[in-house]
Amino acid sequence: MLIGGGNGVVVQSMTDTDTANIAATVTQVKLLADAGSEIVRITVNNSAAAEAVPEVSKRLADLGCNVPLVGDFHFIGHRLLNDNPELATTLAKYRINPGNVGRGVRHDENFTKFIEIARELGKPVRIGVNAGSLDPDVMAAKMDANSRLIEPLSSEKVENQALVESALSSAEAALDIGLTQGQIIISCKVSRLPQMVSVYRELSEKSDFALHLGLTEAGMGQKGVVATTSALSVLLEQGIGDTIRASLTPEVGGDRTKEVRLCQDILQAVGLRRFRPAVTACPGCGRTTSTLFRELAQDIQSHIDERLADWRTRYVGSESLQVAVMGCVVNGPGESRAANIGISLPGAGEEPRAPVFVDGERVKFLSGPNIATDFIDMVENYVNSTYGG
Repeated sequence: MLIGGGNGVVVQSMTDTDTANIAATVTQVKLLADAGSEIVRITVNNSAAAEAVPEVSKRLADLGCNVPLVGDFHFIGHRLLNDNPELATTLAKYRINPGNVGRGVRHDENFTKFIEIARELGKPVRIGVNAGSLDPDVMAAKMDANSRLIEPLSSEKVENQALVESALSSAEAALDIGLTQGQIIISCKVSRLPQMVSVYRELSEKSDFALHLGLTEAGMGQKGVVATTSALSVLLEQGIGDTIRASLTPEVGGDRTKEVRLCQDILQAVGLRRFRPAVTACPGCGRTTSTLFRELAQDIQSHIDERLADWRTRYVGSESLQVAVMGCVVNGPGESRAANIGISLPGAGEEPRAPVFVDGERVKFLSGPNIATDFIDMVENYVNSTYGG
């Protein structure tokens, strides 16, 4: 999976299993990969996890799942990679946080050892700087210099400077050790949206390294979705970002794949990539007293979700399909014409017939109790005839 260099923005995710629990980790990695995660990051925090990774990779391969695995290392990554050669060769990429690999001489020695292993094995490295675990020496130096200014900056702006400096100086050190620019990805993660946007804009201006976007902790529920969508959309719209993750907090026992779907929806919404057909449906108003258009929109969305895996295999390009299900004559015909295939259901007081449009042309009217089934059949026929070749 190529990151940066003009390639499409890559969707990634992370497991929350104990990596030493091989069966649970394999199950979750495959779940995320099947949902569309193109890279999956796993925690490698101790010897048990390090020893488990090769078996995790083998079992995934046996299941036909070849998603790249990224090792997430903190504190002792250099030691784990050195002591477990099979771990080092199995992982597709390493992640290091320069803020917690030691201080002073130990920091430089540990960081160098980590990067040397990556260089020797030709592995890319994400240098991931976090506000919550920022290199204390860098932060202390920045705060000390700021205190001597006539007009000191706010603590957040100083932190921004420290984040960017830590990331870029670590990347430059990795270049000096022997990694190439194409093997280095940078991230500077914080939890506050305005700060994240500011930091990544500065990184983009100051370097050409590939950038991984994401909030450190987006949060739960709608708050997490809104924060992630807002932050990533602003940066992606400006051409900033090469790979993304939505760090949502799932409910206990909740669906971990929601973070994958959210990343795909964001990329599709801003027009960078297409993952699935889109259904346009009006929100409803006083003119749409019938619930028929809502029910049909739900039926169409459910049908697409059920058929998506088969369509991806059999109908190349079907992810670009646009379907419209509208509820009255005001916007219905116009939106239906703009879609590949659309239907404008009758609103309150309208004639009980629904015109269907295909590629901008009205092709027929549907009526009676089988409108939903008839329209779904037309969608299937359109997909087959348009993408079946």
